[in-house]
Amino acid sequence: MIRAGGAGALLPLLASLLGMALPAAPAQAALAVQVLDTAGQPVPNAVVYAEPATPLPTPSKLRQVEIEQKNKTFFPLVTVVQTGTPILFPNHDTVRHHVYSFSPAKTFELKLYSGVPGSPVVFDKAGTVVLGCNIHDEMVAFVQVVNTPYFGVTDRSGTVHLEGMGNGKYTLKAWYFRMGPNEAAVEQPLQLQGEAKAAIKLNVKAVPL
Repeated sequence: MIRAGGAGALLPLLASLLGMALPAAPAQAALAVQVLDTAGQPVPNAVVYAEPATPLPTPSKLRQVEIEQKNKTFFPLVTVVQTGTPILFPNHDTVRHHVYSFSPAKTFELKLYSGVPGSPVVFDKAGTVVLGCNIHDEMVAFVQVVNTPYFGVTDRSGTVHLEGMGNGKYTLKAWYFRMGPNEAAVEQPLQLQGEAKAAIKLNVKAVPL
């Protein structure tokens, strides 16, 4: 039987041993990125993503994303997802749509339908996917598929915040739907330490929201 005083004496030793056994939590970092156009104006709806120098394993299951159809328009206009993400295309219009893409990164079609499709489409290859409707030519949207969990779309100020990153080396990339169809994302090296800010300039004219 351990006396009260003896148990109290063991507590500092147990705490010390536990501290030695548990690995230190990795240092967290955060990044604020502003994207500017050729005139130095903010670029909303730009995709920004950071690829770590050492690639991370892709999760076995990724959260489903939705791109809806409403008033004969895709919402949102621009979506960014990690490779392997399932995307559902609910149709909230009173007319049927025929969603498709001929893009090399993902070729598919959802033939004329209303409501919610029975299953999502898995975007399993990195690259740019342009979406259209075979019935309504004015409908267009863009999906950028990336090999990293650190990504986002810029707001009205052309800014996006990437959270949950670790300190270290990255390649910071930005892509905009007004770039050429075969134009690669603009990239620059990044050494991240704690909270940081970065800016990327694109050779395009921004479209205001």
